[in-house]
Amino acid sequence: MVNEGASEFEQAQGQLFSEDLRNLPEDLGYRGPIAAKAAGITYRQLDYWDRTGLVQPTVRGAAGSGSSRLYSFRDVLTLKIVQRLLTTGVSLQNVRKAVEFLRARGVDEVAQVTLMSDGATIYECHSAEEVVDLLAGGQGVFGIAVGSVWKELEGDLAHLPSEHADAEVIPEHDGDELAKRRKNRDAS
Repeated sequence: MVNEGASEFEQAQGQLFSEDLRNLPEDLGYRGPIAAKAAGITYRQLDYWDRTGLVQPTVRGAAGSGSSRLYSFRDVLTLKIVQRLLTTGVSLQNVRKAVEFLRARGVDEVAQVTLMSDGATIYECHSAEEVVDLLAGGQGVFGIAVGSVWKELEGDLAHLPSEHADAEVIPEHDGDELAKRRKNRDAS
């Protein structure tokens, strides 16, 4: 990873994001279908990433058949970043390293980072100078400004329903054919 260093750009970037970052309750989450939609992935990908441990819900995990998982805002942010990294060809091994980085950092620190990759390695950049140094070295094919993804995701989730972890557990796929058959069978 790229060395950290405070700069005027970093301080200014911090000022841009600090007042906009919402401090969401830790027990507030989004159901799987909503998290998948906001992250730009399929429900099948979401389920697979949960089962393989790539990105798991931190508000409420699955508790058997018919239970609903709840993904925190930060979980959905991680899903969206994973999707972008995979789309650009970053290996799953390096994506896992990026996920570890995102999990280990505080909210303010995550929002200030730009993840850069040359397709083989992921670098964390904290300033414009670090991005320029990386590009000057012939590396860094693309970058993801985590703070920008954060702001985009806030807008995407603003009109979608969320719920608290202690809310009644309702199956995620209440409208699918299998759920309808079970409901009709149980009603008989």
